[in-house]
Amino acid sequence: MAAVPPRAGDYARRVTPEALVRSATTWTAVPFVPEITLLTAGEPYGLWDRTDRDAPPFWAFPWAGGQALARHILDNPGLVRGRRVLDAASGSGLVAIAAAKAGAASVVAGDIDSNAVTAIGINAAANGAAVTARPLDLAGEDACDAEVVLLADVFYQRDLADLALRFLLAAARSGADVLLADPGRAFLPAKSLCTIASYDMPVHTVLEDTPVKTVTVYRLA
Repeated sequence: MAAVPPRAGDYARRVTPEALVRSATTWTAVPFVPEITLLTAGEPYGLWDRTDRDAPPFWAFPWAGGQALARHILDNPGLVRGRRVLDAASGSGLVAIAAAKAGAASVVAGDIDSNAVTAIGINAAANGAAVTARPLDLAGEDACDAEVVLLADVFYQRDLADLALRFLLAAARSGADVLLADPGRAFLPAKSLCTIASYDMPVHTVLEDTPVKTVTVYRLA
C-alpha cells in the first residue's frame, strides 16, 4: 500500500515553535537597519505551508514599514527613551528591538501569532535587547499602561486596518503617543495621521513588486 502523504500543517504540529522558526531562517542584517540582525526566511511560501496558519509568516521578514519605523526610532531615541513602549502586531520584533536599543524604560512586543512571539524572543535575545514578547490580540486587548505605542505594516486588509485604527485610537485616548509606519497600503487611514518622516528603502523583491519602497512614518492625530 502506498504511503499516505503528510497533510499541510503536519510538520508544524510535530515541531516546537522554536524549531519551526529556526528551521527555515538564517541570521541576516536588516537592510535599512544594519544594527539589528533577524532570523529571516529566503521566501515566504514554503515556510507558510509549514506553519499551519491562515496568515503568512510575517515574523520571518523585515517588512518595509517596520524597517522605516525602527530606523526612525534609532535616529530619534528621544521618542522612546525612558518610556514604556508597546510594539503591537510586532512580527519579527524589529521595531521593539529598536525601541529597546534606543533606551526605552520597558518594551513589550505583542503579536497574535504564537510563532511570531517565539521569533521575537529569539531575535531580541540575539540583539541584546530587553523585550518582553507576549500574545496580543488587537480585537480583545488594549495598550495597558504604554506611554508609546508603535505599529507598522498592518493596513493592507480592510478589516485588519479598521481593527488596528480602533486599537490605536483607544491607546491615544488613554494618553499614549502613537507612531506608525506604512508604505502606502490600500487601507491606510490617512485622514487620522500626521506625517513626521519619509524614507526610501530597499525591500525584498519576493515580498514587494519593487526593490525600493517609499515608507512614511506617522503620528496619530
